[in-house]
Amino acid sequence: MHISAVAEINRVLLPGLKELLAALEQKQEEFKDIIKIGRTHTQDATPLTLGQEFSGYVTQVRKGIKRVEASLPALYELALGGTAVGTGLNTVEGYDVAIAALIAEETGYPFVTAENKFEALAAHDAVVECSGAMSVLAASLMKIANDIRFLGSGPRSGLGELNLPENEPGSSIMPGKINPTQCEALTMVAAQVMGNHVAITVGGSNGHFELNVFKPVMIANLLSSIQLIGDACRSFSRNCVVGIQANTEKINELMSNSLMLVTALNPKIGYDNAAKVAKHAHQNGTTLKEAATSMGFLTPEEFDQWVVPADMVGPKKNSSANEPPEKKQKV
Repeated sequence: MHISAVAEINRVLLPGLKELLAALEQKQEEFKDIIKIGRTHTQDATPLTLGQEFSGYVTQVRKGIKRVEASLPALYELALGGTAVGTGLNTVEGYDVAIAALIAEETGYPFVTAENKFEALAAHDAVVECSGAMSVLAASLMKIANDIRFLGSGPRSGLGELNLPENEPGSSIMPGKINPTQCEALTMVAAQVMGNHVAITVGGSNGHFELNVFKPVMIANLLSSIQLIGDACRSFSRNCVVGIQANTEKINELMSNSLMLVTALNPKIGYDNAAKVAKHAHQNGTTLKEAATSMGFLTPEEFDQWVVPADMVGPKKNSSANEPPEKKQKV
């Protein structure tokens, strides 16, 4: 079990994840200066850069890789030599250590004999742990794929902030339709991996007494998850992520029309008045600038000075932030 899992993780899973990570990092850098509107609860929120948005995806995948790698030491422990119930009956002293060393030499991976053969035979927590890391990855990949396909929705009636690669015709009845098939494939893989983890968890919990007989279903599902995620990440990277383009025209249109830029006015005219401006603009179909000036809260020049999306994508710069405490003004 452990030998095959370790081999496939290193042969398929980690290379696929690292390829996806590199592609997302490239897009993070490419999109770092594109300011767009953020969304929370699927509603308009304050601005951020498209690069910042992709940096979240980068971190999810990077942490996912670390979780998988962190699960490997437990998989390096082999039950071989425990024989029937973990006592080592019918082996000679030192056999377990010697055979683990030979397997390590043959495979190139640091396999060792399990510290406790009773645990190694009766419970397969190492397999459940590794599957758990992949289930977290599946949740991350589901979120990333959904974000990308929704940001690429359209072309006329969706968000349309991203232009996704046109890999194949999307409909036999609607000419010109292009579907986000790579995103859809990745979400299906994520769903399957989540399901595999349930089966593995149930299997791991059924180690009755001195032997877990659910080994076949556990390793079959683990190897399936490894193969699915590795292959899907490679395909998603090559056939989707590397070809993603920002639709800056649409991004700017959506941002300029968003009412949530009014958040920049909170420190200037107060939360309640800013809320009135946003409500007035929404009800009357005007811009925030038109609403704020017509209501007498500020001048057009003040609006242009205070509502600057580029100034809203990070904490407010405070010149006194780095001064020693004794030099700061006491209140």
